[in-house]
Amino acid sequence: MENLGLIFFIGLIIVILFGCLFTVKQQTAAIIETFGKFSTIRQSGLQFKIPLFQRIAGKVSLKIQQLDVIVETKTLDDVFVRLKVSVQYVVIKDKVYDAFYKLEYPHDQITSYVFDVVRAEVPKMKLDNVFVKKDDIAIAVKAELQDAMIEYGFDIIKTLVTDIDPDSQVKEAMNRINAAERQKTAAQFDGDAQRILIVEKARAEAESKRLQGQGIADQRREIARGLEESVEVLNRVGISSQEASALIVVTQHYDTLQSIGEETNSNLILLPNSPQAGSDMLNNMVASFTASNQISETMKEQKKNAAKKDTDKNKDDQ
Repeated sequence: MENLGLIFFIGLIIVILFGCLFTVKQQTAAIIETFGKFSTIRQSGLQFKIPLFQRIAGKVSLKIQQLDVIVETKTLDDVFVRLKVSVQYVVIKDKVYDAFYKLEYPHDQITSYVFDVVRAEVPKMKLDNVFVKKDDIAIAVKAELQDAMIEYGFDIIKTLVTDIDPDSQVKEAMNRINAAERQKTAAQFDGDAQRILIVEKARAEAESKRLQGQGIADQRREIARGLEESVEVLNRVGISSQEASALIVVTQHYDTLQSIGEETNSNLILLPNSPQAGSDMLNNMVASFTASNQISETMKEQKKNAAKKDTDKNKDDQ
C-alpha cells in the first residue's frame, strides 16, 4: 500500500509539473487567462502557469502573414475583371491583446476592406488603365487597411495586385488587337524596307545610266575627233570636206559589214547590198550635204537681210 501511495504521489507531481510548465515557440505569443479572465502574455521560451487556475487561451503568431483576396468588379468601360490582391500583415508585438481579443476573424475583416477599396477604385478606370495603375490600387488598399487595422493590433506591411484577369472573351479580343498592332508594325517595317530597296535601286540605275551616257558621250567625242582628223588629212590631198565625210561614212559602212562577217558566233544576217550600193550611198550623202549647205546659206542670207532692215528702221526712227 505504501508503494502504491508513493507511485500515486510521484505521478501527481509529474502531472502538476507538466501542467505548470509549457513552451512558447519563437515569433509566437501565448495568451494566459486565469479563471477565464486575461492574465498575461508570454513570449517565446519555457514558461510557467498555475495548473487548474490558469490556462493558455490561445497563441498568436508574430510572423509576417499573407492573405490573398480575389475581387471581381467592373471597369469604367464595362469590362468584368478579377483582381488578386495579396496583403502582407503582421501582429504588432505590443498589441497582441488587441489582436486576440478585439477581432474575432481578422482575415474576414481584411477581406472586407480589400473588397471595399478595389470596388471603389477600379470602376473609375478603363481596363487598360487598371493594368497601368495597379500600383495605385495597391497603395489605396494599403492606406485604407493601415488606418482600419492598426486599431486591432495589425500592421499592414505591403499590398500587391498580383493578378488581373479580365473575362475570357475580352482577353481574346485584346490578344487579337495586340496581334493586329504587331502585324501593322511589321507591315510598316516591310514597306519601309521595300521603299528603301526601290529608292536605292533607282539611284543605282540612275547612276548607271549617267555613267553609261557619259561613256557614250566620251565615245562619240573621240569618234568626232577621229573624224575631224581624218577630214583634215583628206583635205591636205585635195579632197573637199563634203567628199571626205561621205568617203568616211562609206568606209565605215563596209567596215561594219566586214566585222559582221568575221563574227563566227553570229546568226545569219541579210543586208541589202549591190555593186552600186557604195556609189549610191556616196551620191546621196553628197547631195544631202549640198542641200544642207544651200539651206544654211539661204538662212544666213535671210537673217542678214532681217538685221539690215532692223538697222534701217532704227535709223529712220532716230
